[in-house]
Amino acid sequence: MPLTSLRALYVEELRDLYSAEAQLLKALPRLAKGAAAPELRTALQRHALVTEQQAERLGLIFSGMDEKPGGKKCKAMAGLIAEAKDVLATEAHPAVLDLALIGAVQRIEHYEIVGYEAVRTYAKRLGLKEATALLAQTLEEEEEAEERLTLLSKAVILFEAEAARPEDVKPGRAVAKKKRAIAGRKKKRAAKAG
Repeated sequence: MPLTSLRALYVEELRDLYSAEAQLLKALPRLAKGAAAPELRTALQRHALVTEQQAERLGLIFSGMDEKPGGKKCKAMAGLIAEAKDVLATEAHPAVLDLALIGAVQRIEHYEIVGYEAVRTYAKRLGLKEATALLAQTLEEEEEAEERLTLLSKAVILFEAEAARPEDVKPGRAVAKKKRAIAGRKKKRAAKAG
């Protein structure tokens, strides 16, 4: 879509955010499952519920403009999610892994915060009062999520990570799964041979 006006830019940025939220909605359960600390797992699960509401709000905004939300894939969010998933595959002490996961999710939150700040400003300039209010609500939620992650890392996980010892390192989930698969194949071969 050519960016011929502020409205065109606004719609394009909203589509980017809609795609970002949809991708994040799919990724958050996996990221939550990979968290070692129950507090982090709960925070990510809670954010998945909030993300669903945010996507619904974007849908309302599109309906009000008689526009469709689809048609664009947010490449930035795809990259940020890929990096977060890479963290889960890393061999690390559980608390250190949680800190790395928090950092990856905070980068996602920062991306969303900047995006929502921009579209809220555009909506305000375009005189779209209802959309401005909905976007302000989402922006506030994103800022709160980022703040919760910061507090969680400083209050709990950082202390555990500082006490990490090399012997406490655990393979990433992908590495552990691969090792189990190899062991299973060896067991089958041994059973066939014996």
